[in-house]
Amino acid sequence: MNSFSLDNLQSLTWFFPEIAITVGVIAVIIWDLISAGLNRIRGIVVITLASLLTSGFLSLAYLMRQLAGLTPSMSLFGGLLAFDPFSHLFRMLFAFVAAIVIVFASPSSETGAGTRKRRGAGEFFTLLLIITLGLNLMVMSRNLLMIYLSLEVVSVISFVMAGFKIDNRKSAEGALKYVIFGGMASGIMLYGMSWLFGISQSLDIGEIGNQIAMATAQNGRVPLVILLGVVCMLGGLGYKISAAPFHMWTPDVYEGAPTSITAFLSVGPKAAGFAVLIRFFEEGVKATTHYDGRLTPWAMIAGLIAMATMTVGNFTALHQSNIKRMLAFSSIAHAGYMLLGFCVFDQQGKQAIMFYLLTYALMNLGAFLVVAAVAERNGGNEDIATYNGLGSRSPVLAIMMAIFLFSLTGLPPFAGFIGKFYIFASLLHVGGRWNWILATVGVLNSVVSLFYYARVVRAMYLTKPDDKRALTVRVSWGTTIVALAVPTLALGIYWAPIYDFMTASLLIGR
Repeated sequence: MNSFSLDNLQSLTWFFPEIAITVGVIAVIIWDLISAGLNRIRGIVVITLASLLTSGFLSLAYLMRQLAGLTPSMSLFGGLLAFDPFSHLFRMLFAFVAAIVIVFASPSSETGAGTRKRRGAGEFFTLLLIITLGLNLMVMSRNLLMIYLSLEVVSVISFVMAGFKIDNRKSAEGALKYVIFGGMASGIMLYGMSWLFGISQSLDIGEIGNQIAMATAQNGRVPLVILLGVVCMLGGLGYKISAAPFHMWTPDVYEGAPTSITAFLSVGPKAAGFAVLIRFFEEGVKATTHYDGRLTPWAMIAGLIAMATMTVGNFTALHQSNIKRMLAFSSIAHAGYMLLGFCVFDQQGKQAIMFYLLTYALMNLGAFLVVAAVAERNGGNEDIATYNGLGSRSPVLAIMMAIFLFSLTGLPPFAGFIGKFYIFASLLHVGGRWNWILATVGVLNSVVSLFYYARVVRAMYLTKPDDKRALTVRVSWGTTIVALAVPTLALGIYWAPIYDFMTASLLIGR
């Protein structure tokens, strides 16, 4: 990493996005204790949004300064955290995702479910801010200990939020499975870290990368002990992004958790997991697709995981009748697509992943918001059958859902098509038989995904509803759904400025 290191006091000057979130956590707790009634809820929402917007805008300001050459890249707190354009871009994404989730989770003025939500609003929004802070620390971490601690912050809070519906058996079951798989993945990752530390005598991923490069050069291949350590690290991070075979917690957690949390887990931790993967393999492993003309084990392992993840996600989604479970397996499949871009280990693959994450955030958050809106008007029923006749009962909502689903499939002219195009282009740019195989499997999996997304569209437009009354949604939800659908469509038609901006921003330590 071409940067210099700052001590703790100097680092605070560049740590304001995280300080803003920390202040927001304290303010929400205090406000929740001293206020009551509707003003308590409004105050909590305003404070949470203000802290997230402050964090996002500060990250944008840092990014613009670095792109203009006014501020160099640095290592904060003695080398624990990175201050670079790469981390700023992800911090902005997390602030955006968390702000959308606030719209999801803000209690309705109606009775019933909204009343129950109001009782735990302080705890809910506090946990949301803490998990966002953990995500920020994950993408900045360049030290094994910091990677583990920040990932555990995100995981532990995720366990709690997944089981937030304390009176729901599915929520409790999903949270318990999440804890079990999380503990197993954490142990595997720690085991791998111990090997890497033993080899390099350092927790700094830059120093670990230097030692791995030296050992590989001396042996002419990757030593087995290094391969073991890195694979264990990949297993721990694979759990966070729902990659096979660490994906098995995903459908139960997504189904049982509140829809707002399901939407957040499907985007936020997944993006952070990919950020850590990219930084670790670029700085800590110095991974490439070929070494001395031969395919490296990193490219082989990542490609196999990508193919398994796509295939398991898409084929299992075909048989789901609950739309949240279907989108859970869809989320697994999309992790597989992004892993295709990861396994080329170059700048073009990194750019493809980041653009895909942006488009995935828009279309997936939008789809889950539609799910929440429909379920709210159907007594919490999340079966695909509740979408029967939605095209006549709520034409605008049905059109928005169709946009999100077609974009998730990867059809033109939607943003998802451009995202997948760049993923496959990154594979073909590197070339080689292996990458052509990966691209072919990815295209075939995209074809398979059309079948289960089309089931929902068929229900909305070709199946008669049991209840022909018009379906209305909250104004805030409807406005947000449209606001997410517009860029989902627009980025499929004109995406160059956003892609170019990301290309300039995806610099690690430069």
